[in-house]
Amino acid sequence: MSIVPAERTREIDTALRARAARVVPGGMHGHLDAAFLPPEYPQFFERGEGCRLWDVDGNEYVDLMCSWGPILLGYRHPEVERAAAEQAAVGDVLNGPTPLMVELAETFVDQVPHADWTMFCKNGTDATTMGVVVARSATGRRKVLIARGSYHGIASWSTRVDAPGTTPEDHANTVYFEYNDLPSLEAAVAEAGAKDVAAVVVTPIRHDLRSDLEPPTQAFAEGLRAICDRVGAALLLDDIRGGLRLGMGGSWEELGVRPDLSAWSKAIANGHALAVLLGSEPWREGANAVFATGSFWMAAAPMAASLATLRILREGDGLEQMRRAGERLQQGLREQGRSHGLEINVSGPPQLPFLSFAGDHMNQRAMVWAGECAKNGVYLHPYHNWFISAAHDDSSIDRALEGTDEAFRTIRSKDGAD
Repeated sequence: MSIVPAERTREIDTALRARAARVVPGGMHGHLDAAFLPPEYPQFFERGEGCRLWDVDGNEYVDLMCSWGPILLGYRHPEVERAAAEQAAVGDVLNGPTPLMVELAETFVDQVPHADWTMFCKNGTDATTMGVVVARSATGRRKVLIARGSYHGIASWSTRVDAPGTTPEDHANTVYFEYNDLPSLEAAVAEAGAKDVAAVVVTPIRHDLRSDLEPPTQAFAEGLRAICDRVGAALLLDDIRGGLRLGMGGSWEELGVRPDLSAWSKAIANGHALAVLLGSEPWREGANAVFATGSFWMAAAPMAASLATLRILREGDGLEQMRRAGERLQQGLREQGRSHGLEINVSGPPQLPFLSFAGDHMNQRAMVWAGECAKNGVYLHPYHNWFISAAHDDSSIDRALEGTDEAFRTIRSKDGAD
């Protein structure tokens, strides 16, 4: 089916970018900076509803990024927003937490099999870094092992070694291994010194930038668990992206491999700022010994939103809906690639899909294709995994596929078939 994209203006967005450039270094910073994206992408947005977004110029998109993961049930979910608003009306940031903290902690401990305790914070970097600090506190060790290319936040222990603003000393206790490669992990343990390894931090799937997504092998997950047990290190599962989308009890539950610590954020409050570190009993004393705090960490309104989000997901079919929608999208993309004679790879679990073009190592073709998708009302990313929400119904996925089909058609007309 061919569609004619509506004329898309950029007047308001352009003016806001100019104003921002005067008062914000570079006009924007971090992963939300549209300068990294094709020119068809807006920088500023006006509103969201369900699985749709509108930019400041009124252009509408089927959103396949879900605010880079936090939107699990859909933008402005009425029950979640009602719970947050009702709590905010009586108190949000107070001199201490409200009883909601205890209720939410109990909910996570009941829901996640490996968890015996919780520590709340605000975002993914908070949670992963707190996990590293707890592991070091509990073990008295220094070294942290992470997979090369993995992203665990912006703290210096997990950033690339040449990251501006960091020093060699910031990275001195980080040792790298290759994802899904047990010999590489064993070599990293040897390099660090087995008696100095505090934690191995790992994502539930490999979702590096500019790479096809890769599931863990059963042997890797089980071997990682065994290595951590052998050397007395914490297995810290970075479930920031996968938590709740891939399973309510943690993304490795289906593998039968449970971490000692797990970091959750993004989706746990459907867009309200909240994160949590979960831990098993042997690591409680180490957690109790650290001073971890933030003025906004115990805000009550996000906790009310999280309780509502968890209840809705628990009582409904949101997990299955995300899986169905993601499968519909992935299958549609594969069929479109074949019909246009383009060699593509659609990877990742259905809830976290991604598409790449064969031989497109610098993502140049993906950038052009993604820009055409944006022109046709589909917001996705050329080199970062996407996210599906429970608000993505069949009609929304079909509308997204109309836009991706037009984008493929443009690529075929410019470059020909593969």
